[in-house]
Amino acid sequence: MSHMTPVPDEIEAADLPVTGALPPELTGRYFRNGPNPLPGERLAHWFGGHGMLHGIRLRQGRAEWYRNRWVRTGKFAGRPHVRPDGGRDLTAVSANTHVIEHAGRILALVENGLPHQISPRLDTIGAVDFDGRLTTAMTAHPKHDPVTGELHFFGYGVRPPYLTYHRLDASGRLVHSREIVVPGGTMMHDFAITERHVVWLDLPVTFQPRLVGESMPYEWDDHYGARLGLMRHDRPDAPVHWFDIDPCYVFHVGNAHEDAAGHVVLDAVRYSRADFTAVWRMAGGATDPTGPAAAAAASPDGTARLHRWTLDPATGSASEHPLDDHPVEFPTLDDDRVGRAARYLYTTDDSAVVKYDLDGGGVTAHRLEPGIHVGEAVFVPATCGPRREDDGWLLSITTRHDGTASRLLVLDASDLAAPPVAAVDLPRAVPAGFHGSWIPDSPTV
Repeated sequence: MSHMTPVPDEIEAADLPVTGALPPELTGRYFRNGPNPLPGERLAHWFGGHGMLHGIRLRQGRAEWYRNRWVRTGKFAGRPHVRPDGGRDLTAVSANTHVIEHAGRILALVENGLPHQISPRLDTIGAVDFDGRLTTAMTAHPKHDPVTGELHFFGYGVRPPYLTYHRLDASGRLVHSREIVVPGGTMMHDFAITERHVVWLDLPVTFQPRLVGESMPYEWDDHYGARLGLMRHDRPDAPVHWFDIDPCYVFHVGNAHEDAAGHVVLDAVRYSRADFTAVWRMAGGATDPTGPAAAAAASPDGTARLHRWTLDPATGSASEHPLDDHPVEFPTLDDDRVGRAARYLYTTDDSAVVKYDLDGGGVTAHRLEPGIHVGEAVFVPATCGPRREDDGWLLSITTRHDGTASRLLVLDASDLAAPPVAAVDLPRAVPAGFHGSWIPDSPTV
């Protein structure tokens, strides 16, 4: 898969060619993170590569520059994650999964260690522990509350406390931490918030000591069970109410919200046992993480589909149903709707950006020509004045399957059937990666 081939160096280029017309409102930086080993390094698992950030600077209709930089972590410097005394060095990690901005800091994230602060030109400033208050890892999928400005996140680990909840205030100060009791070392990649709740995903992929030293030491565990948890985040010591669900795995949440009846509604992309097996094996996980029978039954491509869970705190009941049978991943939405009812979700398959109208039930797609891979599509809202929820643009890095070229694609989020608004030719092929963010020059008005 040449579109996943890592790049061997760091480069930069100025005045990038643009097809179409970049909206002047798109003035800021699009940063995207992903795994990229150093030349000559061999990886047992794709997820293990050093974090590499790819950035494109847009200003007033111009694509001013592209640059890529490795995140300089302790692991990049050669330090082991496990110290001689058995403790974890939370700075010796890859920082390869996501990049966000909060309270003026740009942070590169990976779920097994501390965040690393990055400059606006992608230079590594250093690990961040929020004045010594953060002593666990930080998820790569924190949730920013668009009303309070707070950042909700968690850390999970392979020994107690297995799960810890944290919250930053709008100024970036760590103001609350508490242990959440779960049965073991679950691989919790994502979670959700609503206006008043945290939604926990306690699912049956868990740490297995016998796999230490053999790629990522996690596998599907039939005995662990599967459940969703609701916790009021507006009450510091609120109990967690758990809801048993059918076994599955979720890498990525779309959104959650509270409906008029008091139910909590969660939309996420769901993997069956067999599909998780397939995708984990393809990425280089345990040789046979769910046993011979499951491996034989696994779909060949390890696909996930958009599902909805509805939790009723009054009765303790949970229901689940698929929203679509199209295989998708990397759900995104308007960040102003995080934790609130949202009409639109944006997802991707290998060669299309797919938009869901959750109110009307419609599904539309912008499909690229054959032979082009499309990455996560990040929504950027139109600025200035009233707007509809989908008034804005979707940004995504596309790469040819043969690894020969990449572009920054700009789509009209309100009309995916329309031709691209613009495309920026990048000076190199950017390998497929994980998650990114749009960081505007100034707050929207």
